[in-house]
Amino acid sequence: MVNCAVKNWQGEEVGQANLDFKVAKEENAAHIVHRALVRQLNNARQGTSSTKTRAEVRGGGRKPWRQKGTGRARAGSIRSPLWKGGGVIFGPKPKEYNLKMNRKERRLALRTAFHSRNEDLIVVENFAEQFAAPKTKELVNAMTRWGVASGEKVLLVLAEMTDNVYLSARNIASVKMVPADGLNIFDILNAGKIVVTSEALAKIQEVYND
Repeated sequence: MVNCAVKNWQGEEVGQANLDFKVAKEENAAHIVHRALVRQLNNARQGTSSTKTRAEVRGGGRKPWRQKGTGRARAGSIRSPLWKGGGVIFGPKPKEYNLKMNRKERRLALRTAFHSRNEDLIVVENFAEQFAAPKTKELVNAMTRWGVASGEKVLLVLAEMTDNVYLSARNIASVKMVPADGLNIFDILNAGKIVVTSEALAKIQEVYND
């Protein structure tokens, strides 16, 4: 169990929150998190790259010149891979990169990754009521008060995505906003700081702690 200080809109500590996760054993943690990360990156690949072999390239049905007597090398088709405009040898073809991983393992990997970032975790009170209208500058200033450096990659985790908060955050290039039930391994590991509301933290433990 990890105790986290909860900060208010002004950046002052106003309470404590607990992060209590069932995580992988220390000797297996890196391996299972790595497997989950590779799975996510592989499953994001489209696998649509395609090249044509000499059989698929248009033309080249006629032998360019006779076999003997010309002094030139033997040639059977102008679409040979040796010729400009010819087919491609061992080029990419459409394929599936998807990897399978059991749901329990995926959940365990996500909990382990999230728990490993506890030093970079910033828990704040729900601040949706601070935005009567979209205001990017207000959110930037608030994150500075919470301890986020300028330009640092931030994963903002909310229990509920409200329009004004979303519109305030979407123009900040270094901020990615996700709902509490939409976490993924890559975003957790890629962020410099993880800012999560206390309601979102409770929801994360409810959704993923099984």
